[in-house]
Amino acid sequence: MGLLLTGSTGFIGQALEAEASQRGLAPRCALRRPAADKTGQRGVVVGDIGPDTDWQAALVGRSVVVHLAALAHRGPINGPQALAELQRVNVQASLNLARQAAAAGVRRLVYLSSIKVNGEQTGERPFRADDPPRPEDAYGRSKWQAEQGLRALAAQTGLELVIIRPPLVHGPGVKGNLARLLGWLQGGWPLPLASLDNRRSLLGLDNLVDLILCCAEHPQAAGQCLLASDGEDVSTPELIRRLGRIMQRPTRLLPLPAAVLEQAAALLGKGEMLRRLTGSLQVDMGPTQQRLGWTPPLSLEQGLCRMLGVGDG
Repeated sequence: MGLLLTGSTGFIGQALEAEASQRGLAPRCALRRPAADKTGQRGVVVGDIGPDTDWQAALVGRSVVVHLAALAHRGPINGPQALAELQRVNVQASLNLARQAAAAGVRRLVYLSSIKVNGEQTGERPFRADDPPRPEDAYGRSKWQAEQGLRALAAQTGLELVIIRPPLVHGPGVKGNLARLLGWLQGGWPLPLASLDNRRSLLGLDNLVDLILCCAEHPQAAGQCLLASDGEDVSTPELIRRLGRIMQRPTRLLPLPAAVLEQAAALLGKGEMLRRLTGSLQVDMGPTQQRLGWTPPLSLEQGLCRMLGVGDG
C-alpha cells in the first residue's frame, strides 16, 4: 500500500506516521516546508495546503491518502476573515486534494472529520453515523461541508471515500480542554463537578491510529462514515477520579448544582468550555465493529495511562 499522509506534524499525524512506519508501510508525508527527518520518499514539500496546492509529485505511486490536515478549532471562530480561512483550508483544500488524487489514480481517501458534525451533545441515545448532521459551530459546519463535497466527488470519480468522525481524542501531547483538566489536577485545584451525571465517549490516540490504518485497507470500509470510541463511556467526575489515581494526585471534587455552574461559567465567558466538560456526548461504534471486525486495541484505562506516561495500567 502506497500511503500519503497529510497533517503529519500534528497530534494525530505524528502518531500515525510512527505506527505506519513501524508496520512497514513506508508512509510519505506531505510537508509545508522541508524537514530534516523526512527526506527523499518520506516527505514531499507541497507548501501551504489550500485550494491551489499542487499535489502531483506527492501523489506519484500512492494508492491511499489519509487526510488529517485541517484548520483546528481553538475556541469560537468569529469574523469574515476567520470564516473564510476555515472554508479555504477545511473545505476547498480537501476537495482540491481529492480531485487530484482521483486524477492520479489513487484508490482510496480516508478523511478525518469530527463528531462535531453530529452535534455537541447527546440526549437519550448515542450519536450514530446516519443521524441527521447538526453541527453547531463554524468548525463543525466546515467539516460537514467537506464531507458533502467529498461524497459528491467520490460518486463522480469512483474514488473510495472513508470518513471517520472521532470524539475527544486523548494521548501523549493532548491539548485543549483535556490538557487544562490535567493542569488543574496537577495543581490540586478543587473542581466543582462532583454533581455531574453525564456520559462521554473518548478515543485513545493509539486506538484512532489503529482504526485509520484499518480503514486504509479494509474492503468493507469503502464508502462508509464511521464512529469509534474506547468502548467505555464515563462521566466527567469518574474521568477525573481515574486521572487523579493514575497521576497519584488527590482529586478534590465539590458538589455544585449544574445551574449554578452554568451561570458562573457564563459570567466568566467560559460557557462553551464548561459545556464540553459537563455535557454528554456518546457515540455508537457498533456498526464500525460489525462492518470492519475492529476492536479498540487498548482499553480506556490503558489509553489514559499512555497519555500520562505511566505504563499500561
